[in-house]
Amino acid sequence: MDLGMIGLGRMGGGMTERLRDAGHEVQTYDPQVEERTAASLEELKSQLDPPRAFWMMVPSGKITEDVFQDLLKIADEGDIVVDGGNSNFRDSKRRYVEARHKGIHFVDAGVSGGIWGLEVGFCLMVGGDEEPVKTLEPVFTALAPEAGYAHVGPAGAGHFVKMIHNGIEYGLMQSYAEGFEIMEHSEYELDLTEIAGIWRNGSVVRSWLLELLHAAFEHHGGDLSDIAPYVEDSGEGRWTINEAINENVPAPVIAASLFARFASRDDIKFSAKVAAALRNQFGGHAIRALEKAEASEDPRSH
Repeated sequence: MDLGMIGLGRMGGGMTERLRDAGHEVQTYDPQVEERTAASLEELKSQLDPPRAFWMMVPSGKITEDVFQDLLKIADEGDIVVDGGNSNFRDSKRRYVEARHKGIHFVDAGVSGGIWGLEVGFCLMVGGDEEPVKTLEPVFTALAPEAGYAHVGPAGAGHFVKMIHNGIEYGLMQSYAEGFEIMEHSEYELDLTEIAGIWRNGSVVRSWLLELLHAAFEHHGGDLSDIAPYVEDSGEGRWTINEAINENVPAPVIAASLFARFASRDDIKFSAKVAAALRNQFGGHAIRALEKAEASEDPRSH
């Protein structure tokens, strides 16, 4: 199947390669990347046979909105626009309506897999009408591992489910982070790399995140001394909590994990180092190197 991929960053680049490996024809556009097939959206359109499928894999917010509006100007009736970024599901519902008024299909695809998706596949949570989703199913099944794709509901449902997925992720990461901080501060000289390693085998807390944590300890050392304890958030945790409030559903763990990220930006905490290392491992998110002066102020660095 022909597809136009817009955005060739950590996720878009890996998705493009995985699709091509599966035999799909993928044309690409990204103004920040030289190795692309098109120098503009108009040229990308000309490289695709109608009805066309455009896949946006760009940062959420203004960039996604700008690209979406540009696509609405050039896309023809019957074309499909997919948003595979971490957009707010309410924006996706609005974009669906705007696209439909022009006879264009809009599909929202929540994508999880990070920098490992190329190798092991991307979990896909897709929202939208049956017709365009069915058309794109060969793409979805090529991107996802076995049983890793679902059409979860109408417009907005894909990004809603991905939002909740990321909220859960916040809580899981924070739980690991706090547990390892307790061990790091304990009276025992514990080998945290070893402990993360054995917990991967037979333990009830084993998970892919734990495997990534073990890899982070091996790469950065058990004390994570080269990582600044600053944990960013990309918005989905906040949106999840807002929806919990709107629906009168208590979500104390997810809320506390978000607030812990806020706290990481003021205090030197080992748990923040663990969470930052995990984000780097699964998603390639940048970590802040600990400045030498800052390290010397940390009493645990002596």
